[in-house]
Amino acid sequence: MLGIKKENILHNLFMMGIAIKVVNGFLELISGIILMMVRTDKIINAMQMIFQHELFQDPTDLIANYVIQAAQHLSIDTISFIAIYLTLHGVIKIGLVAGLWFKRTWAYPLAGIILGLVISYQIIRIYNTHSVILSIFTLVDISILILLKFEYKRITMKIKKRIGHDHAILT
Repeated sequence: MLGIKKENILHNLFMMGIAIKVVNGFLELISGIILMMVRTDKIINAMQMIFQHELFQDPTDLIANYVIQAAQHLSIDTISFIAIYLTLHGVIKIGLVAGLWFKRTWAYPLAGIILGLVISYQIIRIYNTHSVILSIFTLVDISILILLKFEYKRITMKIKKRIGHDHAILT
C-alpha cells in the first residue's frame, strides 16, 4: 500500500512538473515570436515604461537600471539569436512534454538526454555567473529529471505487465 501511495505521489509530482514545463514552453514560443516582430527601440521603450515607476521612487535602483542598460545595448543580432533560441526551445519543450503526457516511451529517454544536457549547460552558467535564479531553475530541472526516471520505470513496468498478461492469455 505504501509503495502504491509513494508511486502516486511521484506520478502526480511528475505530471505537475511537466505541466509547468509546457506552460513555460508556450511562454518561450510566444516570447520568441514576439521578439521576431518587435524592433529594438520598442524593447527599450517597453523596459523604460515597465521600470519608470520604480526609477521615479529610487533613481539608483540597481535592477531597474541594469535591465534598461542591458536593453539599450541589445543588438539586432542578439535579439535575433534570443528570438530563435526561445522559439526553438519552446517548440522542442512542447513536443517533448506532449510525448511524455501521452506516455510515448521514446519521449522519456529523449527528454532525459535533453534535460541532462540543459542541466549541464546551466551548471556551467551558474559557475560563471553565480545566478541564484538559474540555480533555482536548475534544481527544479534536476527534480524533474529524477521524477522522469521514476515515471519511465513506472510506464515500462505497466507495459511489461500488459505484454505478460496478453502473452498468458494467448498461451
